[in-house]
Amino acid sequence: MPSTISRDFSPRAFDTLTGYGIHPVLARVYAARGIEEPGQLDVDWSRLAPFEGLKNVCQMARFIAEAIAARKRLLIIADYDSDGATACAVGIRALRKFGANVDYLVPNRFEYGYGLTPEIVRLAADVAGPDILITVDNGIASVEGVAEARRLGMRVLVTDHHLPGDELPDALIVNPNQPGCGFPSKHLAGVGVIFYLMLALRAELRAKGAFASGKEPNLASLLDLVALGTVADVVKLDNNNRILVHHGLRRIRNGRGCAGINALLQVAQRDFLCASAHDLGFALGPRLNAAGRLENMSLGIDCLITDDKSHALQIALQLDSLNRKRREIEADMHASALALLADALPGQYPADEQTQSSTIHGLSLFDSGWHQGVIGILASRIKDKYHRPVIAFAPGNNDEIKGSGRSIPGFHLRDALDLVSKRHPGLLLKFGGHAAAAGLTLRACDFEKFRQVFEQTAQALLAPADLKHVIETDGDLDESEINLELAVQLTQQVWGQGFAQPAFRTRFRVEDQRVVGQKHLKLKLRKSNTTTDNRHGLSEKPARPYDAILFSSTSTLPEVIDAVYRLQVNEFNGNSTLQFIVDHWSPADI
Repeated sequence: MPSTISRDFSPRAFDTLTGYGIHPVLARVYAARGIEEPGQLDVDWSRLAPFEGLKNVCQMARFIAEAIAARKRLLIIADYDSDGATACAVGIRALRKFGANVDYLVPNRFEYGYGLTPEIVRLAADVAGPDILITVDNGIASVEGVAEARRLGMRVLVTDHHLPGDELPDALIVNPNQPGCGFPSKHLAGVGVIFYLMLALRAELRAKGAFASGKEPNLASLLDLVALGTVADVVKLDNNNRILVHHGLRRIRNGRGCAGINALLQVAQRDFLCASAHDLGFALGPRLNAAGRLENMSLGIDCLITDDKSHALQIALQLDSLNRKRREIEADMHASALALLADALPGQYPADEQTQSSTIHGLSLFDSGWHQGVIGILASRIKDKYHRPVIAFAPGNNDEIKGSGRSIPGFHLRDALDLVSKRHPGLLLKFGGHAAAAGLTLRACDFEKFRQVFEQTAQALLAPADLKHVIETDGDLDESEINLELAVQLTQQVWGQGFAQPAFRTRFRVEDQRVVGQKHLKLKLRKSNTTTDNRHGLSEKPARPYDAILFSSTSTLPEVIDAVYRLQVNEFNGNSTLQFIVDHWSPADI
């Protein structure tokens, strides 16, 4: 069972922040996230890192400006997730504003796999005949694809944010993580990289006098897309990314979001007036991703590039339907994965996380009936349950299997796969990714060997402490601190990966519980403030009741629980009330 700890924070930073009038709870939260002075919270546009710091960005901007002037045909090669879709939409919208002849192509993941492969290059040449290919959210590992493009007479411009391998493609590259790039934010999403390129391109066109006779395009209109892709790709929200997301959310809340984002909010039953990063990551992102997981991400991109509200809504409804189908597939796969862990591999994998053997370090799972587009979500669910790095595999083409992995803190998944590839040449046909997520391809006949090798690698890289699931909280809240005002202040900040949304741990009495929506628990909680040992019959201080909800659970809770929860502003019928979102609970040790 997970244990909970309170985040440490600097008393000096806390004093500095409260000295500037910041709410004590917020000051504690910020200090625990490395904020030492209010300037670090400043999201003014002037604090955005300048585009000139990105290696090759000015050179690439000049190249594109010349291509636009020469009426060259540009084709964006997109990835099939939310980051790739939003990056493609930013590129299409901006380049068309600049007068470019541009279209896009997104690979079908089930037929062509990931990235700029030679097959995709040949398809692009056949269907579009472009002069220039521009990759978004992919390309840094496409050595063979770039070579094929050059052979066919096409130039390639790579914009990506993934970690590079030992060999770079022979192309002009903009990627904050490429060797020699001194850009201060290494955590830009793919959509952030292409947005920066468009900033550089506008500056280049401005210098050439391209806007002398007309209005200069407003690239701030694209920040809603940048915010969505950045949050949905779960990149670290460093200060630069928080600035991008903040301004994107502000546009959405002010009613200036694009038709596609507004339509996705509508089908997800989210109010644009109070849209949050959580909505982007957990409501819009999954619906957009569903297109790439089950069919073709072209549907999602079309939703984001249209200005026709009715057409955007029509597509958003299709994406919502695909997302419901994805959930059904995922539920079936999750059940079969748990059965696989419990029955098919007795003695190797634990059936229950509470009885988990510390000798198991990495989980590799494969089922011939699993859906290739959903294995990433499955890996994430199993990772959360067992607190182990997990790679789930599904059948691919030509007797291959495709794997998608998710990892835990302390285990850099992409580096681990790189180690596997070096120690066992030929075992991995392809791989790539990040610290927390990665993808790979194997021969089906090599799965058992990989399972053993991955476990050995995990054993070598993971310390015993890494295997203990610890939930970090921001401590307890006094009754005087729990109010709607604090919840409102918390929702105004941008939270996400690397800048975690505040969660608190408090002991509550469960005064009422009932199932709503057939799968959630609606709760009435009262803070348990025992002044002395209750076994002697002394009473507790009176406490206010609080509304709370526990999602995806219908089990009856005990009378007293220790709960990890977040404060939420619940909007209903025009009224705003305080509600707790319970993320985790355990029986109180009374």
